[in-house]
Amino acid sequence: MGASLDISRIFHALGDNTRRAMVEQLSKGSLTVSELAKPLDMTLAAVVQHINLLENCGLIKTWKEGRVRTCEIQTETLSAAEKWLHERRRLWERRFDRLGKLLDEE
Repeated sequence: MGASLDISRIFHALGDNTRRAMVEQLSKGSLTVSELAKPLDMTLAAVVQHINLLENCGLIKTWKEGRVRTCEIQTETLSAAEKWLHERRRLWERRFDRLGKLLDEE
């Protein structure tokens, strides 16, 4: 995992319902800020704050063409979070397997 990816920041960003909804929307394809904001019950300024946080932790990237800002998901960052979770799961599965063997012996 690259130095620019901070797992804590990624999980902090995904810990918010609004940001998870935005990531879910963007998983279907790129959207403009206005399109992303449309289903949300908040000001455009609040939406932009969420977008900035998602971009700062690497979950999305944005670019501007004229007056329109477009957002796109960064799958490699989601993959890094998935890898981190998978590694923890493997660790706990091994521990539970050892515990199961100990309990079977008794």
